[in-house]
Amino acid sequence: MAPSFDWWGKDAHRGTSVIVKMENPNWSISEISSPDDDDEDYGVGGGGQGEFAGGGARKGGRGKNAKQITWVLLLKAHRAAGCLTSLASAAVGLASAVRRRVASGRTDSDAASSPPEESPVLRTRFYSCIKVFLWLSLLLLGFEVAAYAKGWHLGAAELQRLVLLPSSFGVRGLFESRYSDWVRIRVEYIAPPLQFLADACVILFLIQSADRLILCLGCFWIRYKNIKPVPKQAIESESKDLESGGEDFLMVLVQIPMCNEKEQSIAAVCNLDWPRSNILVQVLDDSDDATTQALIKEEVEKWQQNGAHILYRHRVIRQGYKAGNLKSAMNCSYVKDYEFVAIFDADFQPAPDFLKRTIPHFKNNEELGLVQARWSFVNKDENLLTRLQNINLCFHFEVEQQVNGVFLNFFGFNGTAGVWRIKALEDAGGWLERTTVEDMDIAVRAHLKGWKFIFLNDVECQCELPESYEAYRKQQHRWHSGPMQLFRLCLPDIIRSKIGFWKKSNLIFLFFLLRKLILPFYSFTLFCIILPMTMFVPEAELPAWIVCYIPATMSFLNILPAPRSFPFIVPYLLFENTMSVTKFNAMISGLFQLGSAYEWVDTKKSGRSSEGDLYSLVEKEPQQQRGASAPDLEAVVELEPQPKKSKKKHNRIYRKELALAFLLLTASARSLLSAQGIHFYFLLFQGISFLLVGLDLIGEQIE
Repeated sequence: MAPSFDWWGKDAHRGTSVIVKMENPNWSISEISSPDDDDEDYGVGGGGQGEFAGGGARKGGRGKNAKQITWVLLLKAHRAAGCLTSLASAAVGLASAVRRRVASGRTDSDAASSPPEESPVLRTRFYSCIKVFLWLSLLLLGFEVAAYAKGWHLGAAELQRLVLLPSSFGVRGLFESRYSDWVRIRVEYIAPPLQFLADACVILFLIQSADRLILCLGCFWIRYKNIKPVPKQAIESESKDLESGGEDFLMVLVQIPMCNEKEQSIAAVCNLDWPRSNILVQVLDDSDDATTQALIKEEVEKWQQNGAHILYRHRVIRQGYKAGNLKSAMNCSYVKDYEFVAIFDADFQPAPDFLKRTIPHFKNNEELGLVQARWSFVNKDENLLTRLQNINLCFHFEVEQQVNGVFLNFFGFNGTAGVWRIKALEDAGGWLERTTVEDMDIAVRAHLKGWKFIFLNDVECQCELPESYEAYRKQQHRWHSGPMQLFRLCLPDIIRSKIGFWKKSNLIFLFFLLRKLILPFYSFTLFCIILPMTMFVPEAELPAWIVCYIPATMSFLNILPAPRSFPFIVPYLLFENTMSVTKFNAMISGLFQLGSAYEWVDTKKSGRSSEGDLYSLVEKEPQQQRGASAPDLEAVVELEPQPKKSKKKHNRIYRKELALAFLLLTASARSLLSAQGIHFYFLLFQGISFLLVGLDLIGEQIE
């Protein structure tokens, strides 16, 4: 007899008892009658077979089983109703946000959100082109719906007959004649060039996908072989302790460039575990806000009183933006006493052992010019936008930067959380103000001079991600227009340089053309223009594996370095295609030197502190330093002149994304007439993605 457990007991309950049979893996919950029932037979169901152990089935057994099933169904219905209620509440909230957004009337064309140096003509040219496609698609959709209503379910053979013999379809009226003319025009004149452009984009897509696959294989190989950069000093003498003598601590200059930002990095930098006699911190403040200047200055003074070797520098004229700020600081006379310079943006908070894990790589390695650390993010789970950014940046650091660092000793400097050999900076020509990507500029010029780079994937520096779509959009515009500016300027130098042929090829074809130009070009052209057009010109085709399977595979590879983000793989795929409009616009601006290519807007962040770093600092620093970050607000109020009024943040409507949303939704409606399942679903969800982004519903929501 299988062991059983009576959960309620015979005498304690006047109802239905439950027995669980534990021996048989196909166990079931069965019912026994209560002692007061008329029939004393016990119905026991074993193994899900529904047999009775007693002399016959109890008369009321079936009724009670039916009641139990009814209660289970009611419970499931209650849960389903709760889900529907949550969905309805979310839909109401979404509709309310959309209504507020539309009622406010704030768009990306407002003066407050557009760069002052960009002319209105340049700003609206791209948007006008998208509007033309949208209105044309609406016209063609009406045309196709009318033809479909007349019963013209046209395949390839029928189209040829309609072009050659329109009378065989009964084409006699004005509409029929015009439709046959339209079919003839698209078959003979529109479909061939559109198919050629589609095939060219497919080839570029496959090349870029192969590059992405090779990078992933390189990352797998690094993990499999456990390849990590090891300081030469550790190889030559493993027994030598880095902390044994003062001569092991080299002279390090630390720079913190900032502009109207919170002073989050000062405390973390001043707590770096490095002898204070061997380190100097420069706070390079370009702020034009009096309150921000006062807070930063006060923070510096408090750390000076605590013994930190730290200086405050402020430029009245912000010429050259970040590059100009760093260039000005490097011209100070005392810089010649230092051999290395570490750079941290205002929101970056290095761990206390940052220098001890990066500087040793320079020892006995005179060819090494840069050591770059990985970024980690304190607000990666703040909203959907930060989660999607985290996927992208995890792939960038763990795959792109690590693979290029291990196999090529070259990658783009990320502008912060890195340590440069000052001799390498000077040899490359120093900081230049010619582009908005001064970090990539100095890295390329140093590479052309023969300097090598190392990326440390296990050394992390915490920072923030932009939480609003407006801030992220401006950041991406700068990151994708700058490389094209730099490519125009650096191409002659790359060709004339003395580096090897393969290094030149890598710089020109992979680093610049494939990853900075081709990627945004085909992403926007193929999925946002050509795919919708093929719905209205069915003679030009895009196979399903291009629309669905290859993008899904690439998204799967991209998300591997962030495995916790797998539930967001579909939103990530759609969002990347949505961002292609911004990246394509930025790429064209940089390539042809349009006005928006020279836009420099500081990425606005929320100023969140790293809880882990703050906790470690509180444990480590002396009692008198714990209040070092508390500003003296009374002193700030007395400052003259009065600070500027800060601009209030708003959610906006983005016209390009909204126009593309309606274009894709129109194309999805047209695909229903052709019964193209995968194309319909892709266009539908991609259109919804553009709609959500166009209404600024993906990032930080400001009430």
